[in-house]
Amino acid sequence: MTSRVLVVDDTPESLRLLESRLQAEYFDVRTAANGREALAVAGGERIDLVVLDVMMPDMTGFEVCAALKADPRTAQIPVIIVTSLDEPEARVKGLESGADDFLTKPVSDLALVTRVKSLLRLKMVTDELELRAAAMQSVGFAASAAVPDRAALHGSILVVDDRINSTRKIRQALQRPFQVEMTDDPAAAIELARNRDFDLFMISLSLRVGDGLRLCTQIKTIDRLRQSPVLLITDANETQKVFRALDLGVNDYIVRPFDENELRARVRTQLRRKFYQDRLRNMMSQAVEFAVTDSLTGLYNRRYLEAHLRSALTRAAASEKPVCLFLFDIDHFKGINDTHGHDAGDDVLRSFAERLRQGVRGVDLVSRHGGEEFVLVMPDTDADYAASVAERLRSDVEREPFVTRSGAPIPVTVSVGIAEWQGPSDTADDLMRRADRALFSAKRAGRNRVVASAA
Repeated sequence: MTSRVLVVDDTPESLRLLESRLQAEYFDVRTAANGREALAVAGGERIDLVVLDVMMPDMTGFEVCAALKADPRTAQIPVIIVTSLDEPEARVKGLESGADDFLTKPVSDLALVTRVKSLLRLKMVTDELELRAAAMQSVGFAASAAVPDRAALHGSILVVDDRINSTRKIRQALQRPFQVEMTDDPAAAIELARNRDFDLFMISLSLRVGDGLRLCTQIKTIDRLRQSPVLLITDANETQKVFRALDLGVNDYIVRPFDENELRARVRTQLRRKFYQDRLRNMMSQAVEFAVTDSLTGLYNRRYLEAHLRSALTRAAASEKPVCLFLFDIDHFKGINDTHGHDAGDDVLRSFAERLRQGVRGVDLVSRHGGEEFVLVMPDTDADYAASVAERLRSDVEREPFVTRSGAPIPVTVSVGIAEWQGPSDTADDLMRRADRALFSAKRAGRNRVVASAA
């Protein structure tokens, strides 16, 4: 879907110019000639970003920005303030009103497109994160808040620059709340990047020793840093190099001599984007774990078991090595619940799962099949060895009672059915059925025993 940008300016010529520049980049552009009209448009339809002039008659851009950020419907829309005022006070006021970035008239095409694209990428990540969080919460997963307070942002920044004036200004602007490391040596920068965790890289395009642009690409080739943001430090006469850098994946740039407020705004934008991306990746990882893990025991669940077993049999067919499947059932588990309560029953299930996990190899898979049934898949294992493992596990359960959180010891026994994979024509379902029949035989014969399925 094409991103929709709202341009707000009371000067018709400026409005048309910004509109045409953004339309040339295939954005869907809406326009407003004053602040009240802008608020009505933003509140009435989907807007992905606002480009907002400061000097307007009815409401200033600062007032419009503050109103957008105060409304829950529009609070997460990025806002770029466009001003002909170059005083630091104007930039500070823009930050205080909630602006995400700045542009100064006359606005260059490069600056406009770069700032808009950078903030739109941030908006896309934010929207996806919030959708994922809402979806996970709807199925009972406690997702943490998607959007942090701006003041809570922090991060570790590596600055690669050899100009004393700019490094001094960078340190002064970013020393709080960020952790700033500085070097003027590209080789040292690569070594630091490989061995330390940085949230943002700031790299001078015009290093006296080395190639700043090449350093950017070298950092991006390090696998764990592919998504790490890079902010270029450039001079006014390096426009063509900046175009090339943006094509190569650099995220943003700032031109010397730069204002400290602008620098902080650019750094915040990139760190916010990285924060959202990291949170999204972590959330998705947790969601995957949530989907394949049994919440009570921490073991893999039946869904994961089915996929794992199919893969294990495929590998066994290729290597011509045996696989055995164990099906465990805790004997008379209903009696444990009836006598000691369901909390005690849950304690037994958790403890039994932990005993199984500790009693097998790292390559083996232990999963909860449902209720009081558990499954163990052991690759590279024949029926004779499987029987000895099953007997050891059964004996360990019988020998040592399970102790609940209340301190009450509960004697437990377990029945075990074993099935060995018979070759490529033997499916996962066939294997599971034979293990189930063997388990039924163990229970019918008096429980607390191991039975191996006949071939």
